[in-house]
Order: sequence, then C-alpha cells, then structure tokens
Amino acid sequence: MNVYDANHIRNVALVGHQGSGKTMLAEAMLYVSGALKRMGSIEDGTTVSDYHESEKERQMSIFTSLLHAEWKGHKINILDTPGYPDFVGEVIASLKVADTAIYVMNAVEGVQVGTELAWTYGEMTRTPSMFVINHLDRAESDFQALVDQIHERFGRGATVVQIPGGAGTRSIMDVLVMKQITYPAGGGEPVFSEIDAAFRERAEQLHNELIENIAENDESLMELYFEKGTLTEDEMRQGLHEAMLHRQLFPIFLTAAPEGIGVGRLMSFIDNVCPSPAEMPPAETLSGEPVKADPDGDPVLFIYRTMSEPHVGDYSFFRVYSGTIEPGMDLENAQTGTTERLGQIYAIDGRERDAVQKMVAGDIGALVKLKNTHTNNTLRRKGSDVVIRPIEFPEPRYRTAIRAAREGEEDKVAQGLHQLAEEDPSLILEQDPHLRQMTLAGQGEMHLQVAQYRLKHRFGVEVEFTRPRVAYRETIQQQARASYRHKKQTGGAGQFADISMLVEPFNGDFQPPPDITVRNETIVETGWGARLHFVDAIVGGVIDMRRFFGAIQKGVLEAVQDGPIAGYPVGDVRIVIYDGGMHSVDSNEAAFKTAARMCFREAFRKAQPVLLEPIMNVEITVPEEYTGDVMGDLNTRRGRIQGIEAEGVFQKIQAQVPEAELYRYSTILRSITQGRGIHKASFSHYEPMPRHVQEKVVAEAAELQEA
Repeated sequence: MNVYDANHIRNVALVGHQGSGKTMLAEAMLYVSGALKRMGSIEDGTTVSDYHESEKERQMSIFTSLLHAEWKGHKINILDTPGYPDFVGEVIASLKVADTAIYVMNAVEGVQVGTELAWTYGEMTRTPSMFVINHLDRAESDFQALVDQIHERFGRGATVVQIPGGAGTRSIMDVLVMKQITYPAGGGEPVFSEIDAAFRERAEQLHNELIENIAENDESLMELYFEKGTLTEDEMRQGLHEAMLHRQLFPIFLTAAPEGIGVGRLMSFIDNVCPSPAEMPPAETLSGEPVKADPDGDPVLFIYRTMSEPHVGDYSFFRVYSGTIEPGMDLENAQTGTTERLGQIYAIDGRERDAVQKMVAGDIGALVKLKNTHTNNTLRRKGSDVVIRPIEFPEPRYRTAIRAAREGEEDKVAQGLHQLAEEDPSLILEQDPHLRQMTLAGQGEMHLQVAQYRLKHRFGVEVEFTRPRVAYRETIQQQARASYRHKKQTGGAGQFADISMLVEPFNGDFQPPPDITVRNETIVETGWGARLHFVDAIVGGVIDMRRFFGAIQKGVLEAVQDGPIAGYPVGDVRIVIYDGGMHSVDSNEAAFKTAARMCFREAFRKAQPVLLEPIMNVEITVPEEYTGDVMGDLNTRRGRIQGIEAEGVFQKIQAQVPEAELYRYSTILRSITQGRGIHKASFSHYEPMPRHVQEKVVAEAAELQEA
C-alpha cells in the first residue's frame, strides 16, 4: 500500500444514531473506491465493519471499526462508530482522532438522541462536521422536514449542498456544482446533467444561499461576491473548506448507501473540501506545547483504543500526531516510562490488515503486541516531555454488582474485568470493601452485557449480575446520653473502664450543657464527606485522657464503621466524653476501647438515629412528546423536578432522585421514550430517607446479617 503524507490523508468519523446506516455507508465507500468487489450486508453478517460475533448476533455496531479507502490520490481513513448510546465511549475516542465528523441521519427517522449525543461531543472536541442524510430513496422520507429539524437543533450553519429529486428518487441536485446526478438502477456510473426545470428555481435559490453563507464567513470572498455577484466553484470550495475548519458551516449531503447513490460524490467532497491533518489545529498536550502534523518532527503516537482480536492478540489503534514511524523503532510510553519497540505497522480494514513500511504524521493505523501500552497512552521519543491530552470518557449511566458464577474463579474474573476496563475506559470497575461487593459500571445495560459476553468467550469465565447494594449512611437527629462500664475479671489483671458519653448531630458549634466543660476537641473526616467531632470534657482526672483518649477514639471509630441501625458507616456526629472512671491496675487501652464502642452504640440508638441515602443530580434529555411520561415516572421514584428547559427538539429535565431508585433506569428510560431518551447522573448529597423506606432497608440488612 502507498504511503500518504498529511496533505493527502482525510480522517473521517461516521457518527449518528443506531440504524442511520453508517456501516452500510462505510461499506459503500469501500465498494465505490474499488477496495471491495461486492458489498456485504448487515443481515448476512458480511460487512467489513461489523465483523465481531457479538455484532453479527445483534446486527448492530458495538465497536468502532477502522477502514481505509484510496480515492483520487488520497487515503481516506474511515472510523465507523456504533450508534447505540451505550457505546458512546467508542464515539468519543473516534472524534478525538478524526478531522471531520460525518453525522449520518436516517431520512425517515430525523434527528435522534444518538445524533444529539454525538453532536455534543463533536462540539467539545471542536471537530469540523457535516451531515449526510441517508436512505433518501425511501418513499416516506421528508427531506425538508429533516433540514428544518437540523437547523432547529444544530443551528443555521447547517447548509444544504444537495437536494433530492423527490421522495424515493435516484437523482440528486448538487447546488455546489449546479448539476443533476442520476444513479442508474442496478448500478453503473452516475450521469451528470443539467438540473430539471422542475427543480431549477429551488436549486438556484439554494445555490445563492450557499454562496452567501460562504461569503459571510470570509471577508475576501465577501468582497469578490460584491464585485462579481457570484463565486466560482473553486472559490466556493475554498470558502466551504475554511468555514468547516472553523465550525462555521456544516454541509448537508445526500446518500442511499446500499444503492451507492451519492457515495462517490461524498468521497470527492471529502477529498476536495474536508480538512487534512496538516490543516488542523496542533494537537493539545498536557504541557500546553502544541504538536503539529510534521513528518520530520519527533515521533508522537496517541493510542485512542485497544482491542484484543482472536488469533492476533492485542491491537493498539493509534494516530501519528508528529514524525514518521517505522517498525523496529523504540519509543517511550509517557504514562509508564517503559520503552516499547514497534512491531509491524498495519493499515486496517475491519479484521483485515495490510502491513506498511511506515506511517507519517496525520495517519491512523494499528500495532500488535505492545507490552505495556493502553488506551489514552502517548508514545514519544525518549527524553521528550510531550503528552497528548487524554480522552475524557463520560461518567457511567448504569451500574450492577458482579460476581463469579462458579466458586474459585474470583481472581480470574477480576483479571478479565481489569483487562476489559483497560481496553474500554468507559467501563468502571469498583470494589467496595464495606458493602462487600464488586460493581461494574458503564453506559447502559447492553454495554455491560457485551462485557459479560466477552468475559465468557475471551477469558472463559461466567459472571452473574445482581442489584448493587446502595452506600447508605447513618446519623442521629437529637442529643442523647449513655454510660457504660466495662468490667472483666479473669484471675490475673482484669479490665476496667467506665465512660459517660453525650452524642448529638454535628451541624454547628457546640453549645455545652451547664454540667459539661470542654477541654480539647478533635475533628475526624469519615472519608465520605461527613465528620466526627470528638470533645474531651473530662474534669477532675476521673479518666486519664492523655493515656486513654486515643483508645476511646479508636473504639468509637470502630463502632462507626458498622452503624447500630443497619450496619452502614456513621457520620456527622459529635461525641462528648464528659465523665467516667478508671482503676489504677485494671484500666488499660483495650478496656477503654471496648467501653467507648459499646457506650457509643447505646447513646446512638437513643438519639433518634436515621438512615441517610445518596441523592443524585439527574439530567434527562428526551423528545418533547415524552416529557410528561418521564416526569410521571420520576414521581414514582421519589424524584424532585428541579427544572425543565428546551434544547432544540429536546427537553432537558433536571431532577434529584435517590440512588436506590435509579437501578436499571437507563433501560427503563429507553423503554418509556422508544429508545430516544438518555440521562446522566452525578452524586449530589446525602439526606434522611422516609421512615417507611428506612424500615424496609433495616429489615433487609437484618436478613442479610442472618444469612
């Protein structure tokens, strides 16, 4: 395969909602470029892109596939991304290394939540973008209605370059070149002709609008436009190119990918107008030092995803941000400090790979068998301080407890999960020692099901998912006192400790009762945002606090690990040691530690104890017609609506909901909204739960303890 420089490379990511036709568009691009002799189909599981068994089984993309096509002296790297929202991590990683995002939209379905989500991340990465309206050959498609939706949601910068010759047509009117392009049934070369009279007036109107949109964003072109009253085709291309680079204009193209309609014209536009790596802003680094796509610069690679392939090993997919790389080159991993020797370098087409002798700045490829390199790692010349800014993956939307299905395989499961999380950083593995559970979190139920499938087929271990336990906390709502005497005689030296303790909520300054005199105070952080306030109020030396305060504190800290109500950690409590007694021989640290623990538990139970539950800030994005249903469902989950605002064709609902009520919520939300709703949640605060809910949780905790 030829080696291409940065000026002759185009890196495009196909993004958009599931079912918009991205995979078949990628297939058609390979076919019209001559890379394929015949097109595959999703139904038959024969596409180049969706080649994993889990993708064939579900008939949908789950992983991003890297493909490439050679077209008129250029190499087009194509990143075919999944559209299902559970796999948005794959989309974000692809937008990191792409120079153009192509938002593929279903001409029948219109703007969908997967497109909305991808657009949000495209804005964050400032990726030049364009729209492709696919399936234009379907009779029920409504081009103008979809353009109106695009303008409403994504702004007036979305500019029409092509219009269809009616619903279900095989003709496209291209208002950039002012030609009608007709695609013969059964294949064959497209025919360019003058635009039919029925469409000429509309095409000329859109042609003039396109010129005006281009001129508005470029002063020199604006002057030319005023001078001549028009722009040439080359001037329009250059103007569009600059406007795309600065995210001022987003061209709208048309295709019917399985029929090959519009695909070649799209690829020519990618070659002629979409930005090359050489024209993109320098890559951002953590040091602030920009990295340009210079083939003669120091070599810098960024690993944007890793994937294990059967019979091959671990693939590291990379973009060359600077320099030229060759097999045998030694590079330093910026994150680990280890040296990696590059093996064979590959240009990738799905599961097929072509060995290349080198790759230059701007290109995308894959390496096999890097020893200690993972997603988000930078490989660089030894001694360099360049670190490419890492991909920021989204917070999880779905969490489940996970355990080995067979005893004795816990270590094997943990190893497999750690490997999957290294490959896919949007999978979050956590071990909670207090709740005694391991949890796996991701973007949705299917995301975790795919992880489960991969554990079984790749690592040979089966896991079970169960409802995760919630990290409740315990505190008190009023003041209470207790005394406890620990006395133990066992023949020799015994144990003796006597403590009187006052407990109260720690929510302000201490106002000591008349019988209590404060001597010393200590505040201990709990580790979950709460505090414990220890007050030494011993007078007259009834307890030697210099000797025993540490033991008393340890006893209380032991007690707060497993709270008296349901065994959850305790916080935001003031503990005042105000009286007691000791024995000159039998008092020791162990005795005071035990007495403090028991006294605290007794006082805690008297102080109107309450369970606290974590409350989450939830943001839900849904089409307007589902707003009422979603809000009604939130009410059943003890949710409190904080506000609603319109965002294009969507409504954004802000609410606060107890974490316990959000189990499987991403799945339920999709069911309510026919797959068009999405949410994100983040921790807000702890608050007391209603009495009837607390009674249920306490009963469940008692059952668990008995078991």
